[in-house]
Amino acid sequence: MKHIGLCILASILLFCGAVSTQAQVMKAADLEKYAKERYGDKWLDAAKNLASELKLDKNQSLSYQQVIEAPGKTKQQLYVALNYWATATFKDKQAITLNDKDAGCIIISSAIDGIADHTGTVNRYVVSITPVIKIDIKEGKVRVTYTVQNYDILKAEDAGWLGVFADNSDNRQSRQNVYSDGKRMKDDKTDRRLYDEQWEIAKHYPFVEKDNKKRTCSKALVMTHAYSNAIMDKVEEALKNGIVGNEDEDW
Repeated sequence: MKHIGLCILASILLFCGAVSTQAQVMKAADLEKYAKERYGDKWLDAAKNLASELKLDKNQSLSYQQVIEAPGKTKQQLYVALNYWATATFKDKQAITLNDKDAGCIIISSAIDGIADHTGTVNRYVVSITPVIKIDIKEGKVRVTYTVQNYDILKAEDAGWLGVFADNSDNRQSRQNVYSDGKRMKDDKTDRRLYDEQWEIAKHYPFVEKDNKKRTCSKALVMTHAYSNAIMDKVEEALKNGIVGNEDEDW
């Protein structure tokens, strides 16, 4: 039974590893390193500290906004630079949901998978997020809005610590071979956007103190926050130095 339990955990990690290789600002492993450098590796403490400075918007979403000044750059120049950045960064054809040159608006919605995982007493949870990134462009400046409302949860039933010691009945083994919603087998990678549950950020720690998913949500919050910083940094870098650093007008 122990061997079966370990195989299930390995399958989940392989699934998350495979989907996180989709083009992103950064992969989950790099994001975790980025987050630890800024907030430490004690996720509960980091989430608690961040809670004092984070606010939910009117839709109960975690939302960030930053205006980046680009003096001397026309709206068209900024649009070209950011369109180049978006298409080079998010290669999923469905990621860029709006690209309107005249309105000066680019909207991106792309998942970053496996930002947190936690093995509980009974179940194991793997957390992904799908931020909505809205870029508004005007003469000489850009506004970036980053919004996340939910954590997307891949839930492996009976894959918790007690699962290792559970009985080896055919019924239990059958349940271990599917995720909780029964939509797909554990090795099905046909659609990385499938999830078993959605947890509203506003209804979990640190916005709600008494939360039985506190450990899972602490790391998820810190990683979500860190990804917002990475997005802002990458947009600013693209505006100032281009994608490869040599896209000047003198050629």
